[in-house]
Amino acid sequence: MARTLTVSRVSVRPDAEPDYLATVRELAELAQDRGWHLWVFRSAGEPGLFLEFIESRSAESHPALAERPPDERRLEARLRMLGTRDAGASDLWEEVRN
Repeated sequence: MARTLTVSRVSVRPDAEPDYLATVRELAELAQDRGWHLWVFRSAGEPGLFLEFIESRSAESHPALAERPPDERRLEARLRMLGTRDAGASDLWEEVRN
């Protein structure tokens, strides 16, 4: 099983940024407990633009593909309300093992 990663570009309004980051922190805490990881990076040149990285041990366990508990779904829905993901702004990647 190859590790799986999603990379998403997210635009967040300045007034929503504190709530967005607090929600990301809460989801990241759940992620660690459930065997996947969430990282967020802020653009150095474009205010309100973020990259979200979600890594799991396999495609089957990745949050983008697997069934998710209600607490995760609630936080993900909140993130979708706080930020905008353009069409095609999220990609699913699989690890290449040499």
